[in-house]
Amino acid sequence: MATKVRARHILVKTEDEAKLALYDVTTGGKDFAAVAAEKSMCPSRKQGGDLGWFGRGMMVKEFETAAFALKPGETSKPVKTQFGWHIIKVEEVK
Repeated sequence: MATKVRARHILVKTEDEAKLALYDVTTGGKDFAAVAAEKSMCPSRKQGGDLGWFGRGMMVKEFETAAFALKPGETSKPVKTQFGWHIIKVEEVK
């Protein structure tokens, strides 16, 4: 079981915006980091949405559950948290 993940995310206000961002990176052929830099509300947008490494208990529950369920290279469906809607891409796991 993974104890840490390195992930990127895209944070937007609405589910529709999240679905558009997900479409861009899964079907539209756009680079995840480029979409994050363009569309994300999170300050991590400057790093292409890179959140670095984090362990369990470091993120809000909904985000953590989604991130730890993904394998390296996988992208989540839209995930709702208190901050908005996220698309998460896991880069690596430990």
